Amino acid sequence: MSWKTAYRSFYYANAEEPADIKLDPQTTALLVIDIQNTYLEDKDTPEETARWQPFYSRMRDTVIPNTAKLIAECRARGVEVIYARIACLKNDGRDRSLSQKKPGFNYLLLPKDREDGQIVPELAPLADEITIIKTTDSALTGTNLRLILHNMGIKDVICAGIFTDQCVSSTVRSLADESFGVIVVDDCSAAATMELHRRELEIINMIYCHVVQLDEAVGFFN
Repeated sequence: MSWKTAYRSFYYANAEEPADIKLDPQTTALLVIDIQNTYLEDKDTPEETARWQPFYSRMRDTVIPNTAKLIAECRARGVEVIYARIACLKNDGRDRSLSQKKPGFNYLLLPKDREDGQIVPELAPLADEITIIKTTDSALTGTNLRLILHNMGIKDVICAGIFTDQCVSSTVRSLADESFGVIVVDDCSAAATMELHRRELEIINMIYCHVVQLDEAVGFFN
């Protein structure tokens, strides 16, 4: 099944197939979202670590290797590679958004220079590549990413990263609201479970973005 017919929600079950996607490397950016060391660390208990094993496996076996390939393909074509990562500017996290201060899974205290808040080594940014630091789910809300993209003449953004149903989805919706063309690469993204991943891709596909596979995405460049 191609990207034109996959991940159809109720709203788009009978919609016409979208037009072919053609990307200009000079006006396209790759945005790698929150693939940080902290998310690959063991949890507080062995039981919780075991519960997260399917996610760890998808990250190590699929998402990180595929995202590395996607980054390499984009760099080779002169596509701007940009990273977003969750990190606070104050050591005590006073500058975090409310959602990151609430107890539970989304609670995060990641001072910007601490190792667990850095991008995983396999995907490390090059010296001249931009990294956006955010204390929000959306990489546009509360950052100057929108301005940066406009200043560089970017029209289309390819998104990869985690979590599909949280920061990826929030970023995609913000980008769409700003009238960027958005592509989400399925096999370069993950949620805590495959069910959450697939359901969120169905929700955002066709209206906020187009959901594609890695091999499809690299074939869109002129």
